[in-house]
Amino acid sequence: GDLGLDPTSLKRLWLHQANINMNVMIGKRVLGRDPTPEENVIILDEYANTSSAGSIIAFHKANDDFAAGETGLICSFGAGYSAGTVFVKKR
Repeated sequence: GDLGLDPTSLKRLWLHQANINMNVMIGKRVLGRDPTPEENVIILDEYANTSSAGSIIAFHKANDDFAAGETGLICSFGAGYSAGTVFVKKR
């Protein structure tokens, strides 16, 4: 909200890859509906638990189709309660 972004308009989520249930839940809460596999990139089946590096691996594997003006979210979690979020918008 502070950035003026509507979460339901995000093209893609590249999330921390440690737990499939958490990825699915976050995707549903952010987008307000069940995300498609193209919207909520999951690499757990290929790489297993990659921890906070998983969001960057997922971004690397699934960003080529972004068009100018589209926005996505990269989010990873650290030990304790730390979290890092980056919104990506293609120019």
